[in-house]
Amino acid sequence: MRILWQIMRPPPDAGRRIQAAHQVWMALALTGLGCCIGVLSLLFAATAYVKLNSTDLLRSYLSSPLLLALNLLPPVLLVWLFYFLSRRAWAGFLGSFLPSIGVTLANYYKIRLRSDPLLATDLRLAAEAGGIVGGYTLDLTWLVWFALGCFLAGLLFSIFLMPQGIRGWRERSFGALSCLALMAVALTGPCFSPALYSKTGSSQLINPWSDVEVFVSKGCIYPFLHSFQDMFPTPPAGYSKAQAAAQMDAYPDSGIPEGQKVSVMGIMLEAFCDLTDFEVLAGQEGVAQVYAPWHELEARSVSGDLLTNIFAGGTVDTEWAFLTGYSQHDDFRSPAGSYVWYLRDQGYQTFGSHPGHGWFYNRQNVNQYLGFEDYWFTENHYGSLVDPVAAVWESDPILVRELEDQLRERSALGPCFSFSVSYQNHGPYADYPTERDGFITPAGSGLSEAGCNILNNYLGGISVTIRAMTGLAQRLEESDEPVVLILFGDHKPWAGNGNSVYTELGAGFDLSSRKGFYEYYSTPYLIWANSAAKEVLGRDFTGDGGDFSPCFLMAEVFDQCGWEGPGFMKLSRQMRAITPMLHARELFWLDGGPTAALDEEDMAFYQQYRQMQYYREQNGR
Repeated sequence: MRILWQIMRPPPDAGRRIQAAHQVWMALALTGLGCCIGVLSLLFAATAYVKLNSTDLLRSYLSSPLLLALNLLPPVLLVWLFYFLSRRAWAGFLGSFLPSIGVTLANYYKIRLRSDPLLATDLRLAAEAGGIVGGYTLDLTWLVWFALGCFLAGLLFSIFLMPQGIRGWRERSFGALSCLALMAVALTGPCFSPALYSKTGSSQLINPWSDVEVFVSKGCIYPFLHSFQDMFPTPPAGYSKAQAAAQMDAYPDSGIPEGQKVSVMGIMLEAFCDLTDFEVLAGQEGVAQVYAPWHELEARSVSGDLLTNIFAGGTVDTEWAFLTGYSQHDDFRSPAGSYVWYLRDQGYQTFGSHPGHGWFYNRQNVNQYLGFEDYWFTENHYGSLVDPVAAVWESDPILVRELEDQLRERSALGPCFSFSVSYQNHGPYADYPTERDGFITPAGSGLSEAGCNILNNYLGGISVTIRAMTGLAQRLEESDEPVVLILFGDHKPWAGNGNSVYTELGAGFDLSSRKGFYEYYSTPYLIWANSAAKEVLGRDFTGDGGDFSPCFLMAEVFDQCGWEGPGFMKLSRQMRAITPMLHARELFWLDGGPTAALDEEDMAFYQQYRQMQYYREQNGR
C-alpha cells in the first residue's frame, strides 16, 4: 500500500522508477476517467428511446470497436486537455464530465420528451429550450442518480488519488496543443465523414427510417459531433451559382392580375392534429363533437394533409416551408427569397402576429428577412392583452380578434397578406385532471387515466381553437372584403413521455409504411374562401387538395386562386408532380408510400431543384 501511495503521490526527490510509475499511473487513470465518462454517455444513449431494447443497443456499442472509439475519444481528449491546462486531474475530470454528460443528459431528456435527438443546431436555441423544458416533467430515473454517483466518485478519485500533475509549462503547452490538434483532426475527419457515419451502428436493431433510432444506434457524443457540420450553409453537390442563376432565368415571375388581388390570411395552428384519425378515438362521442365544426369547415374548403418534417416540436420548419417554398433551408441570417417578398412586390401589405416572444426562434429578425413589413409579438402588442404564459392555454380568441381588426383597418389601403402563428395548445399537457375533462374516460376508451387526462387537456384547448377559427370564417363570410383563409397544423402534439399515449392509441410509428408515416408526420390543412373572394376569382374552393409537404402548400393556394405566381413556384409545381413529399431525410413519396429512391431522370431533376432552391435562399429576393 505504501508503494502504491508513493506512486500516486511521489515526493519531489523520488527515484526515477517511482516517478516513471507515477507517470504511468496518471496516464492510465486520466485515460480511464475519460473512458468511463464515454461509457456512461453510451449507457444514457442506450436507454433514451424507450421503444428500443436498451440491453441489445448497449451490447451493439460495446461490440463495435470503431463506434466505441468515436464515442470515447472526445471525453478522453477533454480530460487530457484540461489536465494539461490546469495541472490538476480533478479539473481534467470536470472539464470532460460536465460538457460530455451535459450533452448526454440534454439528448436523453429531449428524446424522452419529444422523440427528437439533440443536434448541434439546437445550441442556437438555448434560450428557447429553457422556456420549452420548463413545462415538462423531467423524471429523475435511476440512471440520473447513478450518473450523480459517478460524478462524485470520479471527483473524489481524481482529488485524493491523483494529486500531482505535470509541472513543466513547455510539456503542458505541448500536451494541450496536441489534444487540440487531435480534436480538430477527429472532427474534420472521422466525425464528419458521411461514409463512416453510414457504416456505424447496428441496422438490425432499428428502423432506418427513424431519425431518432438512427441517431441512438451510434451513441450520443459521436452523432452529436457529426451534426455540427449542419450548422453551416452547405450547398448541394455539384452546385454552381452561375449555373443555378441561369436555370432560374428559365422560370420568370408572373404577376397577379390587378382584378384578382384578394387578401390572403394564413394561420398556422400550434400542435394541431385531427385525433379522429386514430381509430380508438374516432368513435368517442366527446372527441367527435370537438372536431365536428372543423370537419364542417373542411367540407366547405379545399383540404388535405401536410406531410411534415417534424414531430412534437420544431414548429418553424413547417412555418418557413410554407412562407418560402423550401424543402430544406439553413438558418435565415439575411434577406432570403420567399413568397412573402413576391406578394409584397405585387403590392400586398405583409404583416402578421404571434402572441409569444419575438426572440423565440429569432422570429423578430427572420420575419423581416422573409419580407414581413410588420409583425406583432408579446413585446410590441400582445403583452398588454395576454400574459405569454397564459397564452399557452387560451389566446386563440384574442389572436382572431386582433387579426380581424387588423385586416379590417389595412384592407382599406390595398390587398393584404397576413400570416400568423398561434401559441395556444403548446405542450406539454397535464396528466392530471383539470377543468378540461369529460371528452374521454378510461371506462369508455380503454385508455389509462393518465392518457385520458393528457388527451382531455389537449382537447380542451383544441375545442377553443376550432371555435375561434370557425367563428373567424363565419365573420369573414359576412364581410365584403374578398379573403382567402389558410389554416394548418405545424406538427403532431406531444402525448406523454416516450409517446406513451400514442402507444395506447395503437400508433406503431413504422415510418416505412404509409400508416406509420401519417401517424407520425401528418397534420391537416384547409384553404377556404369567402363568397366575395369566390366571386372575384371565379372559383369554388372546395374538394380534395391532396397530401404533400408544407413547401408545396403556398403553391396549392395559388393554384386554387388561379395565379401562376413566382418562377420558383413554377419549378415547385414540377417537383410536386414527381413527388408530393420532399422530406428532410431525403425521402420521397411514390405509389402511395414513402421511398428513398427516385428513377434516374427524376432524381436528376430533384438535384437541379435543390441547387436552384439553394441559390434563391442565398441570394436574397
